[in-house]
Amino acid sequence: MEFKTSVSIPEAGFRFSYHDSMMLMGSCFAETIGSKLSGHKFRVDVNPFGTLYNPVSIALSLRKLMHPEPFTASDLFEYEGLYHSFAHHSRFSSPSAAEALGRMNEQLALSAGHQRKATRLILTFGTAYVYRLKSNGQPVSNCHKLPEKMFEREMLSVDALAEEWRELLLSLWEENPALRVLFTLSPIRHWKDGAHANQLSKARLLLAIHELQSLFPERVAYFPAYEIMMDELRDYRFYADDMLHPSSLAIDYIWERFCRHCLTSESQSLLNEWAHIRKAIRHQAFHPGSESHRQFILQTLLKAERLSEKFPFFDLSEEIKLLRSKTDVK
Repeated sequence: MEFKTSVSIPEAGFRFSYHDSMMLMGSCFAETIGSKLSGHKFRVDVNPFGTLYNPVSIALSLRKLMHPEPFTASDLFEYEGLYHSFAHHSRFSSPSAAEALGRMNEQLALSAGHQRKATRLILTFGTAYVYRLKSNGQPVSNCHKLPEKMFEREMLSVDALAEEWRELLLSLWEENPALRVLFTLSPIRHWKDGAHANQLSKARLLLAIHELQSLFPERVAYFPAYEIMMDELRDYRFYADDMLHPSSLAIDYIWERFCRHCLTSESQSLLNEWAHIRKAIRHQAFHPGSESHRQFILQTLLKAERLSEKFPFFDLSEEIKLLRSKTDVK
């Protein structure tokens, strides 16, 4: 008997592989999964504007990547000694306007190039609430702790969300027909909205995503990270100390479900082989100068070389170089 209810994940019309170039955008859950993919040597670009929570800001950012006109001084504002952009997370902020613009435009150029070649796009929506500047109605990705009186807060409707993204997806496919899109819903609850408002927000996001999936079933899929967290991992031992964010154990579990249902069989096999090698490379030896440790390194080197020969596109040159440099230890 299983003492939990398992979330069923329908088969998507496409999968992810090491041959794909991926772009991930959205909430901090996108960054978490993006970090996992990057650590396992997938070709990824994650949140080139920083963490984004609402679908409008994510859409604006994607449009900026499609038409990458550089940011200028007029796009910045100064607050409490730092220059910020309403289109960016605070990690791009700087005491120097020139430095802030340099970071933003360097990332914009890199990510615009990556986006044009991407075959997979993973989008994680966090909330249906969007903040707009009262002065001009501009949606903001980050309020940067400015006074609340400067903003109007709006919960987006299902129809507005679906229409915004229907148009954007069609534009993306016009430029890149090979692109496939996977939507996810952040498993993090926005508790400051209150329990009921958080559920209303998540429900609108889910309905909008479902509408897009119905419109484009071959090119759009949904991965139920939110449902897995809420149902399969409903116990508070799967939460971090704030009782809102998933714990590392929960993240690993959701990652495993993602790999099992979203990766090609070849990529799953490659990932598993690489995971063992990566673990061996990171192993901290009790006696690093011993002959037994030297043999351990040689065995790991052999595995890395064989994996590189088996999958020539899988770049292990740095790891092989590192291991070879250690084989002369006594």
